[in-house]
Order: sequence, then structure tokens, then C-alpha cells
Amino acid sequence: MNNNERYFSERSKPLKASAIREMFKLMADPAVISLAGGSPAPELFPGEELSKIAGKILMTNPTGALQYGTTDGYKPLKELVAERVRKIGSIKEGDKLIITTGAQQGIDLAAKALVNEGEPVVVEAPTFVGTLNSLRSYQAKLIGVKMDDDGMNMEALEEALKNNNVKLIYTIPTFQNPSGITMSLEKRKKLLALAEQYDAVILEDNPYGDLRFAGTDIPTVKSMDTSGRVIYVGTFSKILSPGMRIGYVIANADFVDKIEVLKQANDVHTPLLTQMMAAEFLKKYDIDQYIEKSRKLYGEKCAFMLECMDKYFPNTVSYTRPQGGLFIMCTMPEGTDSNKILAECLKEKVAFVAGNSFEVDADKPANYFRLNYSTMPNEKIEQGIKAIGKVLKEQLG
Repeated sequence: MNNNERYFSERSKPLKASAIREMFKLMADPAVISLAGGSPAPELFPGEELSKIAGKILMTNPTGALQYGTTDGYKPLKELVAERVRKIGSIKEGDKLIITTGAQQGIDLAAKALVNEGEPVVVEAPTFVGTLNSLRSYQAKLIGVKMDDDGMNMEALEEALKNNNVKLIYTIPTFQNPSGITMSLEKRKKLLALAEQYDAVILEDNPYGDLRFAGTDIPTVKSMDTSGRVIYVGTFSKILSPGMRIGYVIANADFVDKIEVLKQANDVHTPLLTQMMAAEFLKKYDIDQYIEKSRKLYGEKCAFMLECMDKYFPNTVSYTRPQGGLFIMCTMPEGTDSNKILAECLKEKVAFVAGNSFEVDADKPANYFRLNYSTMPNEKIEQGIKAIGKVLKEQLG
């Protein structure tokens, strides 16, 4: 059997390996300075606390942890998550909450529940590659809406809604991936108004909302929703541990009930052991103290990376100055291909993610790239930025 391509389903054919996941292979080489990933700083993981919690659970309640569980999630964890998100207004009367195996599963199941083959879905341009691939797998017609300095361009969004029968709008309004941009309050209100006017559902992805290290919090889109059209996706991956794979979806009961049925067919339930560990951690420790450590560290790392970029990058390259999250986006002159810049940087043993990975058309060259500041120590950040700056000056003139 030589040509196995013919066995693949139509929905799987457009999918390619994530460039970001491919970068993880590079990170195995200790000589490579990777500014490509989106992982939390490993020194922030509460390994000792989680080790004790896991040991106690397996000693005192092994059956509870190792048996099948309910699809919607471990009840004590659901209650603790609901209590937490209630403080920011992201759960409302008529809503339900389901625990998912990471936010990625929540996004994928929401897309699966709502999107038919060929239906238009609006996404930010650029946006998270995991969501793009999920939507591609359901053969959605992807419509990218350009980003301004304060979030999605609302005129372009309205044009897209006016000219297409859009059912779903996907957004990362706070510390967007890959740009680091935060949508203004005015635009969040306009987004909701347009969704109401054109009868679309908003999928609000908020993995980085807890990681603000400057500026003032802005209400979630979900908190302002009065008609039950916002599906809110959250996660513990960036504030506790990505490997535990604990995410959640909050939405109108009709949406969550459908997502629950789809999850049953997907993985039955999120592993009970990690759910129980997360619940026990939330009960025993003040997670906001851990989040504060993350904010402090990422604020310092972001400021240091920006300082290095100001020093080593040519003035033909502009970049975002985020107030939180994990990413900085760098924009080069029109016509520049970030993949060609990346190829030269890899020769210098430095990696980042080229912009085309975040585009609706991943085959089209992009003149921007994404940097991550959360995982590398400062000396590696400076070394990496200096090397990228050298390549940029050589390539851009």
C-alpha cells in the first residue's frame, strides 16, 4: 500500500501539522533558543503541591480517581470553577458548565456542534492555529477579519456579516494569540451588537485573561451577553499546568448539552485524577497567589524582551507591546516572507513561529512572526533577540 492518501477523509486532507508543534521537536536540541512555543514557565508549576495532592488522592480514593466519571465533569471541580468565573460575570442564569480536556477540546466541540460543511465562520486575522485547524477539519469557509491595535476591525467584521450568512464568530479578545492585542471595551460592545443584529454566535476564547501584568481588566464579552449567544472557553493550562488538560466551556444550556453529547463520543470524560487534583488544589491553596507569581514573572520577561528588541531590531520592524499573556507579534515591511527570515534564524539556532501559521490561507507568505517570552531565561532571550536582529538587518537592509 504505497498511496495511502486516497484513504484519508475529505475533512482531514486540508490539515497540516501545526508549525508550533513541530517547533517542540526543535526544542529537544539544547543548542536551539526557542522563542516559538506558548508554554507557561516551567518554574511556575506547583509540582510539589500537586505531587502531594495526587499521592493523597490515590492513597485514600483510588477507585474514585481511576474509575469512569460523568461526561460533564467532576462535580466539586465544576462548582469551584463556576464560583471562580462568577466573580467576573462569565456565567449567567440559564448557563451550564462542562469540563473539557483542555480549552482546545472545548473549541473543537463547539465548532463541531455548530458548523456545517461550507458554512462561513469569521475569525480574527491572524488567529490561533489550533482553532483554524479545528474549523478546517469541519470544512468551514474561513473568513479572516483584520486586526487593529485595539482588536478586530469592526467595519470589516460588519462587512463580513453583511455579505455572508455567518453563524459563528471566533475571538480571543484578551492578549490575543499571536498578536498580544486586547480588544477595547467599545469594540467588545460593538461585537455583541453586531452578533445580535446578524444573529451569530460568539465563541470567546480566554486562555490568557488571568495573565495581566499591566493596565486595567476589561469585562469579558460573555459577561455583557444578555441573549445567551456567547460560548465562553477557559482553561487552567496557563495558570496551573498545561499537562493536566483541564479546560471548561460555559454557555447557554442548549449549547452545552449538545457539546456534552459530542464529548461522550470523543473521549467519554476528562481524566478524573487530574480533575480531582485541580479541585483539591483550588480548595487547599490560593490560586490567585500562584497567578500573581506568573503575572510578575511574565511582566518582567516581556519588558526585558521588548528592551532587547528596542536595542537589536531595525526600525523597519514594528511590534506589539502587550499588557499580559505570552506573546509579542513583530511586523516587517510589506512583501517580506517570515518563513525566509525563520530559515535564516534557524541557522543561528533561534526559532520563532512564522506568521502564515496563523492565517486563513496558511500557504500565503506573511510579513509578521510571533515571539514567546515565557519559557526562556533572560540571557537566552537576549541572545535569541540579538541573533534575530542580526538576521533582520541583513535581510531587510
